[in-house]
Amino acid sequence: MAVKVYKPVTPGMRGMTGYTFEEITKSQPEKSLIVILKKHGGRNVHGHITVRHRGGGSRRYIRMVDFKRNKRGIPGVVKAIEYDPNRTARLALVMYKDGEKRYIISPVGLRVGDTVMAGPGAEIRPGNSLPIANIPIGTTLHNIELRENGGGQLVRSAGGSAQLLAKEGDFAQIRLPSGEVRLVRQVCYATIGQVGNVDHSNIKLGKAGRKRHMGIRPTVRGTAMSPRDHPHGGGEGRQPIGMPGPKSPWGKPTLGYKTRRNKKTDKYIVRRRNTGGRK
Repeated sequence: MAVKVYKPVTPGMRGMTGYTFEEITKSQPEKSLIVILKKHGGRNVHGHITVRHRGGGSRRYIRMVDFKRNKRGIPGVVKAIEYDPNRTARLALVMYKDGEKRYIISPVGLRVGDTVMAGPGAEIRPGNSLPIANIPIGTTLHNIELRENGGGQLVRSAGGSAQLLAKEGDFAQIRLPSGEVRLVRQVCYATIGQVGNVDHSNIKLGKAGRKRHMGIRPTVRGTAMSPRDHPHGGGEGRQPIGMPGPKSPWGKPTLGYKTRRNKKTDKYIVRRRNTGGRK
């Protein structure tokens, strides 16, 4: 995929870049695989805002993506590569021999007409899903399961890829995009290849309106608020925050404060990601 640069005919278009969509072969989603996305504005069932800066945005349909790849041993043909507004990666529409259609994450190199398959006997090529035990060491992976038959949870965003480093006993060592090396059971499934749309990180929105179309509202600085709204607020004129380190709106320390609390999975982390002191 290439990045499209716009001619600056307006101030908002100066520096703006977008997608060329040259890999997209179908503009409308498959009707049998979509549901309407109901918006909640970042609020939970009690009406309290639990995710800030959410609201508005264009209307979307949720594409039902097959992360489990549980149609084992049945080859499928890629019928189209589609855009998904709910994720950074592209989707591949696969039709299996029995006539069923499913969406999968489209990896780099997958084209319309290619055949993909899931199962222990699948070939080692992009788009195929196999148990980690059947994948050679050094292979590039994405859509990795953490629990057997639980569906892929790791490495699903655009340009993401993990690498299979080693196998020992029931577990395999996988290096994730963050640099973390993690143990995953060899019975778990993973998909071969790197997630497509690798130029996504080079896109510049250029104007605030594109952010609003995505359903993300403006973020206000804490120093511009009052003391009752934020620990950084208050003071006459522009002031320092008046504390040794910054805090969140709820008074929790940030920038170095360790937030990881799940000690049950510490034993599966061989090497932590490079966080500059944070965990």
